Amino acid sequence: MPAENPPGFPFPENQDPDRTVHYRTPQPSYGPYGQPESDQPTRMAYPGPAGQDDHPTRVQYPSQVQQPPYPQQQPYPQQQQPYGDQTRMDYPPSPQQYQQWQQPEELAYGLPPVQLGPEPRRGGGGIGRGWIIALIAAVLAGVVGGGGFYLVNALSGGGTQPHEVLPASAFAYVRLDLDPAANQKLALFTIARKFNATKDVFSGDDPRKALFDSLRESSPNFKDIDYAKDVEPWLGSRVGVAFSQPAKASGGDPQAAVGIAVAIQTSNEEATRAFIDKMDATEKQQKTGYVFRDGYVILAETQGEADKYAAAPTLAENADFAGDMEALGEPGVMSFWASAKSLLGSGLEGSVDKALVDKIKDGRFAGALRFDGDYAEIAGITRGVDTTITGDLEPTRIGELPDSTAAAFSISGLGDVLSEQWSEILKTAGAAGTEGASFNQFVTQAQQQFGLTLPDDLAVVLGKSITLALDENGLDGNLPNAGTVLSTDPAKAQQVLEKVELALANTGTPLQLIKKAGDDKLVVATTEEYAAKLAETGSLKDSETFQLAIPNAADANFALYADLDKIEKLYLDSLQGEERANLEALRAVGLSANYSGAEASFSLRVLFN
Repeated sequence: MPAENPPGFPFPENQDPDRTVHYRTPQPSYGPYGQPESDQPTRMAYPGPAGQDDHPTRVQYPSQVQQPPYPQQQPYPQQQQPYGDQTRMDYPPSPQQYQQWQQPEELAYGLPPVQLGPEPRRGGGGIGRGWIIALIAAVLAGVVGGGGFYLVNALSGGGTQPHEVLPASAFAYVRLDLDPAANQKLALFTIARKFNATKDVFSGDDPRKALFDSLRESSPNFKDIDYAKDVEPWLGSRVGVAFSQPAKASGGDPQAAVGIAVAIQTSNEEATRAFIDKMDATEKQQKTGYVFRDGYVILAETQGEADKYAAAPTLAENADFAGDMEALGEPGVMSFWASAKSLLGSGLEGSVDKALVDKIKDGRFAGALRFDGDYAEIAGITRGVDTTITGDLEPTRIGELPDSTAAAFSISGLGDVLSEQWSEILKTAGAAGTEGASFNQFVTQAQQQFGLTLPDDLAVVLGKSITLALDENGLDGNLPNAGTVLSTDPAKAQQVLEKVELALANTGTPLQLIKKAGDDKLVVATTEEYAAKLAETGSLKDSETFQLAIPNAADANFALYADLDKIEKLYLDSLQGEERANLEALRAVGLSANYSGAEASFSLRVLFN
C-alpha cells in the first residue's frame, strides 16, 4: 500500500488508489457529514465563534460544535494565503478534523491524464488476381494510414527487399516498404501529426484491417475473407511489382508477352497458401501461379511464369538497376525504376517513332518517395537519355533574389538550346500540320513587325538564364512587385526590348517597360523600386526555408520555389476550420533539377511548419 494513502482515504472518482500523489490543485473540503463545502483550497483551522472567520479557504464547522477553551484566532485577511499555508492545520484539531485528510499533490498538474491505448497488434494485409490489385492497394494504404507501432517498433529497416527476389528481366519496378529505415518512419510519423486527417491514425490497431473491411463490403471476392484469420497471420510489410518481358512478342503484339510478377513479403507460407487457394476458389478462374522465394510469395498469371521468375537472376543482379538505385540514394518508403533499354529490347520499338527511340533507347529512370521531419520529397534521376544539350549549363541565379521573395521560377540554358535547335524546331513545326503552320506564321510576323532577327535576338533575351520573381511586399496592393531577371548582356538585351517597345508604340499600343541593368543581367519589373531591388545581389540563398526547398540551388539548372508562409495571406482569410489548419501546416514548395550530359536529377519537396 502506498505510504501516502492511509486506510479509508477518500479517493476521487476514477482515481487509481495505487497513485501516491494526486493533482496539485487543492481539492474540495468535506464537512464532518461528508458534504463538499467549497471548491476553494482547504485551509483547516479550528473555528472560533460563529461568524468570526468567514475566510473562503477555511472549513466552517456547525456552530453547535463545542468550542475548546483556547484563545480566539484572529480573522484572516481577505486575500490568498501563501502556498505553504494553504495546506497547514492549526492545532489542536478536533476529532472530526482527523477525518479531513489533505489531498496529496501531483507533479505536472494541468496535464491531461495518461490514456493507455490498446496493445498494438502485429499483422499485415492481402493479395490476388482481380484481388492482387486490391491487396497491393491495401498495403499502399499503410503508407498514409499506417499504425504508429509500425513506426516505432519496427525500426530495423533490414531484411530482404522485393528486388532481391523479382526477375532481372523487368523493364519497370515499383516497391512499397512499410519497414524502411528508422529515420523514414519517424519522419513520416512527425509529418502525419501535422494534419487533422492523419494525426490520429498513427496509433492503435493495424489500419489495413479497416481497408479490408471496406473491400469486403464493396467486392464480392472478399465477402468470405476474414482479416484476422486469412490475412493477418502471414502478410509482411513489403511489396514489389515487376513488369517483365520474358519472351519476344508473338505476331508483333508486344503486350501479349508482358508479364507481371508481384512479390509480397510473408511470414507464414502455409497461411499464404490457404489465402491464395481461398481467393482462387472465390474467383473460379484459372489458378493463380505462385512460388515462395526468400521470405516472399511471388504471384504470376500462371504457375509456369511464377516458376520461371523464381529461378531467374534477380533485379539485384541487374547492373543498371543496382547502379541507378545507388545513385538515387535513400529509397524511402516507395521507390520505382524503369529501363527503356529493357522495354525496347522486347520488340516494342517497332511501334514507337524512330527519332524518339534513338533518344531514349539507353534511357533509365529511378525515383523515390522519402521523408524528413521538415518535408516530404519525391526525388528522381534519369540516365542515358539524349537531351540534345551540349556543354554544361550555368546554374540559375534564383538564390540571388531578395530574401523577401514569395515565389520564383528560374531556368537556364534556353538561349543556347534555342540557337542550337532552331532549324530543328522549324522543321518539326512544319511537319505538325495546322498548328505548325501557325507557329511559322507567327515567327515571320514577329520578324517583320518588330524588326527582330530570330533566333539571335530571342536567344539574347533568354540569355544564360531567365528568372521570374514575385515579392512578398505589395501582394495585397493593386500593383504587385513582380519582375524578370535576364542573365545576359544587359546592353544587347535592352536593344531587343526597345525594338519591341517601338513596334508596339507604332501600332497604337505603347508599352513602357521599367528596365534596370545589373551585374551581367537586365531587370524588367513592375516598379522602379523593385527593379532596383532585383538589380542588386539578394540573400534568398541564405534563407533556411529556401535551402530546404531547393537543396542544390548552387548547381540547379531549373528551380521553382514558393514560400507559402508569405503567400497564405492571400487565401487564408477565406478559409476556416480544418481546411485552414491543414493549409497553415504547409510551409513551402520547391522543385529543382540539374542536367549534366546524358544525366539529370530532380527533387520535389513540400515543407511543413
